Amino acid sequence: MAGSTVEAQQVEPAGTKLVARGEYLARAGDCIACHTAPEGRTFAGGRAMPTPFGTLYSSNITPDRETGIGKWTAEDFYKSMHYGRFPDGGLMYPAMPFASYTKVTRADTDAIFAYLKSIPPVNQRNREHDLRFPYDNRQLILGWRTLFFSEGEFKPDPSKSAEWNRGAYLVEGLGHCGMCHSPINALGGTSQSDAFKGGLIPMQNWYAPSLTSNREAGLGDWSIKDITDLLQTGVSARGVVYGPMAEVVHNSLQYLNDEDTKAMAVYLKGIAEGSSPPPASSVLPNTESSLLISLGKTVYDKNCASCHGTQGEGKPPHWPPLANNQSIEMQSAVNPIRMVLNGGYPPGTKGNPMPYGMPPFAGLLSDNEVAAVVSYIRTAWGNRGSPVSAREANELRSAPLN
Repeated sequence: MAGSTVEAQQVEPAGTKLVARGEYLARAGDCIACHTAPEGRTFAGGRAMPTPFGTLYSSNITPDRETGIGKWTAEDFYKSMHYGRFPDGGLMYPAMPFASYTKVTRADTDAIFAYLKSIPPVNQRNREHDLRFPYDNRQLILGWRTLFFSEGEFKPDPSKSAEWNRGAYLVEGLGHCGMCHSPINALGGTSQSDAFKGGLIPMQNWYAPSLTSNREAGLGDWSIKDITDLLQTGVSARGVVYGPMAEVVHNSLQYLNDEDTKAMAVYLKGIAEGSSPPPASSVLPNTESSLLISLGKTVYDKNCASCHGTQGEGKPPHWPPLANNQSIEMQSAVNPIRMVLNGGYPPGTKGNPMPYGMPPFAGLLSDNEVAAVVSYIRTAWGNRGSPVSAREANELRSAPLN
């Protein structure tokens, strides 16, 4: 009996440590974002995920034996992460980011599984997907996998530092950042050559900027502190996160330790490509004779200057600068239009628990006024963006808020 007690004392701490590590890694993988429905039980699934092919519903990954993964083995879970297959060999839809999770090591996968087995089970049956024909035929996934899925754990680059490789592992693998920050084609896939080059997030109508181009979100000229501040708190001297990225910071990135956050920053800064000076914006009449810019300046001075400054200088970190702001000058104007229409808050994080928000102006400004003020901030103070139309503003009025 005494020997059994000693053995239990030796085993329990090791198991507890594994579960804690798994919880940390599940945070890094942002599993809660998809597998928890609004107002639903944690990890019980049922979250609707609209796609161009129909609506998918996330699965129950609690350890319930009837409706969750309670009967799964560690090998079963590894197959789902590494190969995108169910225990019976069935194919998973690639809304499950197995194309990124395949890079995760077996040890980390086992830790995540140990954590999920430790949480309270929830008896909640998975909801059937609602996909249009022919996308409801899972065998078509074989074609998708042939084109866009390369199985294999992350292989460190021996020419890079251990810190860079740790950052690459988190960004390319568990973080699955490429799911949003890469262009998605008509088949719902991304070619490897386009990884991290930015794209419109389907159905959500937010633009996830390129992580490689310094004209967009490429971080080549950011300091490591600016990057880590943004990842951990959602705000920095260089910018603020809103929309889907705010959810990622809130659910996932704020919980990473300083070492991992810095490793991600080092990697992200390292993949930024040198950019030539951006091209000049569309030719516009000078400010005095341009009704568009004149109206935009009037709207800006009345509604925006008190926070963002008369010259777009802002008051970092809470009110970001608009002058020389990459997110304002990007080719896509979706995000600034949406911010003017819908407003929003950065995430509440432990490093910024009471974030300052931006009010919505959809009810106050007409389509012409929205287009004018966005055109103004994209072309004023040396910014080299292009103007936008009232039609673009109107189209985004109906964009989903969640």
